[in-house]
Amino acid sequence: MTPAVAASPIVPSLDEPTALLVRLSGAIAGGSEADVRANATACRQGVDPVWVEEVILQSYLFAGLPRTLNAMREWRRLSGRVAPVEDEGANAERRVAEWRARGEETCAAVYADMYDRLRVNIAALHPALDAWMVVEGYGKVLGRPQLDLMRRELCIVAMCAVAKQDRQLQSHLHGALNVGATPEQVAGSLVAVGDMVGKTGLTRALAMLKRVLRK
Repeated sequence: MTPAVAASPIVPSLDEPTALLVRLSGAIAGGSEADVRANATACRQGVDPVWVEEVILQSYLFAGLPRTLNAMREWRRLSGRVAPVEDEGANAERRVAEWRARGEETCAAVYADMYDRLRVNIAALHPALDAWMVVEGYGKVLGRPQLDLMRRELCIVAMCAVAKQDRQLQSHLHGALNVGATPEQVAGSLVAVGDMVGKTGLTRALAMLKRVLRK
């Protein structure tokens, strides 16, 4: 991106279903149970319920299992939907090789030319973390086909911003753009959780996005 384009104003823009998913993600990452309940209720109108469940499922990677369990419990109660009888995630012993291949492909799409360096850096922290990131994170969870990767990344951007995880936020700002989100959509995901991150946090996150766009 040229400096002239990067310096131009970014007008946040996000379609309503995606904005609702983003806000639910933010609430799961840092809100109260009442916040999760309110945002899950909002998702009942106009959002594919399968998308909602995918966003809740992926939140355990970024918000932890307790918050994910609570969010899914609220969604089951509010939506009246029962859990599927079968799901690929329940068959780990037969899926590891598939998830590893899918994880490598998905992670490479998100990190683009930074992928090889990422793998080296994470393995240097601990080889188990590298394997879990690929197989568990990007293969088993984020590579699931029920929700497109762009929306997944926009929701992750929101979760990282609300959780004040700036290092991961910067990575997933790049990631969202790498998988097809426009700068306006990425800015829209930040603005959608502006009340959750506060004025200072939103200003910092938008400034980070502008720096990412200049690279």
